[in-house]
Amino acid sequence: MSTAAMLASPGVIPQQQRRRRHCPDEEWRSHVQGQGGNRQYQLQKLRFRRQFIDRWPKLTSWFGAPLVERVGRLHGESFHRPSYPVSFRARTYLVYLGLRGYTTFDYPWLFAPGQLSIVEPAATLGIDLGAKELVDDAIGLGFNPNSARQAMHWAVSRIALHTGVFDVTAITEDHIAEALQAIRFFAGHPDLERFYPSRQQYLEGAAKNWVTHLHQLQVVLLHRGQVATQPRKLMPSWKPPLVLPPRMQTVAEKWLAARRLTDRPVTVDKLELAVRRFGDWLGEHHPDIVTFADVTREHCLAWLQHIAEEPTERTGKPLGVISRIQRTSGLGQFFRDTAAWQWDDVPGHSLIGPGDSPKSPIKVPRFIPDDELDRLMPVIDTLACPFQRAALLVARWSGARRDEIRRLPLDCLDRYPDGTARLRLPARKTYKERVVPLHDDAADALQKVIDLRRQGRERPFTDELTGQPVRYLFMQHGKLLSTYYLFETPIQAACKAVGLVRPGGRGGTGRGTVTAHRFRHTVGTQLAERGAKLHTIMKVLGHSSVSMALVYAQISDQEVLRDYKAVLAPGANIAGPASEELKSGALPEEAVDWLKTNFFKTELELGHCLRLPAEGPCECDLYLTCAKFVTTPAYAPRLRARHKVENALATDAAHHGWTREVERHHCTAGRIEKLLNDLGQPLEDPTDTPKKDHS
Repeated sequence: MSTAAMLASPGVIPQQQRRRRHCPDEEWRSHVQGQGGNRQYQLQKLRFRRQFIDRWPKLTSWFGAPLVERVGRLHGESFHRPSYPVSFRARTYLVYLGLRGYTTFDYPWLFAPGQLSIVEPAATLGIDLGAKELVDDAIGLGFNPNSARQAMHWAVSRIALHTGVFDVTAITEDHIAEALQAIRFFAGHPDLERFYPSRQQYLEGAAKNWVTHLHQLQVVLLHRGQVATQPRKLMPSWKPPLVLPPRMQTVAEKWLAARRLTDRPVTVDKLELAVRRFGDWLGEHHPDIVTFADVTREHCLAWLQHIAEEPTERTGKPLGVISRIQRTSGLGQFFRDTAAWQWDDVPGHSLIGPGDSPKSPIKVPRFIPDDELDRLMPVIDTLACPFQRAALLVARWSGARRDEIRRLPLDCLDRYPDGTARLRLPARKTYKERVVPLHDDAADALQKVIDLRRQGRERPFTDELTGQPVRYLFMQHGKLLSTYYLFETPIQAACKAVGLVRPGGRGGTGRGTVTAHRFRHTVGTQLAERGAKLHTIMKVLGHSSVSMALVYAQISDQEVLRDYKAVLAPGANIAGPASEELKSGALPEEAVDWLKTNFFKTELELGHCLRLPAEGPCECDLYLTCAKFVTTPAYAPRLRARHKVENALATDAAHHGWTREVERHHCTAGRIEKLLNDLGQPLEDPTDTPKKDHS
């Protein structure tokens, strides 16, 4: 039945004329009699409606009643003994009113009963909710038929009864967004546990299913060309709304709206959380403050101390360092922005800054050792899913971030002139595209997915950063595959298959010790170990600063490791004024500990300076004679080269008649000869061969 025909049917009210009211007695009587059934059943339906109208002569008064009374039957109650039988027994009549256009319903009433029969009553009235075509489209995108049918029926019927929109071609992104928001807000309803066992069970059960239904609807509408925004399946989570004194609320909402223009949604959520938590604290400890202009630095510092010491409701422990840094940063950003923009009702200057944040420990990136790689990679090579296999191999050989791989475009792979595979990574975290070489194993796996995806007929998605249409590579069922599916699921399975698990996890099996992100650290470490330049490491990994790439060089430089062992290992072959202290063990233990930690910082041209920080800055340029100087055989080539330079300079000085300079260069050459002799190294490089004269 078309929308136009439905609206022309008896008893259907055009949308512009709808208001909450009862239908005529004769219409309901005719409907009940037309449903068939025995006389007793028909009289029961008529009686239930009469009781409902006697209780609420005006339908608007029923909407003003508490939700528990409007729902009627609460969690755990018998079908025959509901707390509010009048409303419960009138559900069939209420659904009829909604389908015939006499009223629309609020989402809490549509959610609270859990199961609410709508599709069958609509079919008996000859009303086509438009779900059949949507189900066919969903199946065409690869969705399971039963899942698609359940999703489309639930989503379309709820949106229709809430909005009065029965034409599925008129459903918009706003309708879906409103339903998703209502699911989240219902988790905070004060009577939620009168309908569901607990908030957690609601979020993990009914709400999770409903979000999935709406997500499938949005995917189908996207590929129909009916909505433009790429669907994002966000599982329901509950948070209280931002509620501040009116003047503070106005400023906070205005600021968040401005940040949404440039920041990603997840960033805005963190900023909003910081302001909300600070506002909650002010309301509890300083209820007299009604404008941000009255907030002082002392208030901010007191709040920072509060979140550092007070246990949270969720964990019973104080906030962690990272969460406190985010709260401090978010609130500081609020004061800086509003001051720079010269808004009213704000302090007009920054109250807290980066120095007020707790210091976060800088962790050394954890690469995957070669023996673990040798065990993992054969399992990854045999993964049945081509998407998972390609994603993990690209992560292993490119060092790309997971979200960069997830959003690879269909045309991401080509070749360098010499035939080496080349991967184009999209702009994500750093807002910059980059191109990196790719191992043949990863390129072959990626090409198989490209060939598979070229058969797809989905509409391009609009990239959220560039605004350009993109055909993504890792898509299935008309939507982007999640990082959880592409990376976490297969890598954990591979770890368990080869025994790389932590003991004591769920079910006694533990979780895998390797994550997909560690492939990125492995690529950076291997590049550094094999002599790649910092610029190369930065380009491959997409780092924006040298310091980020330098971490891999510091922990991976095999020359530094060998030099470290050559000086500090027992029995090391060393020479120089400081060598006797090291050999005899005369250096204090704390001095040795400092040297072990900072050894790579001590390197000089011809050796190492073992001067400790407590001894102050070095004032000696003649470090070959300095008591803190030590060298190893690794520096023998440099020592021999310097010896030649000193002799050449002495010869030049003699030519000019500079006697003192000749003496100085000869002394330096003599010290180098002694160092080489102490190290047991020849004065001339045995590998050097005389150059032939071709003149």
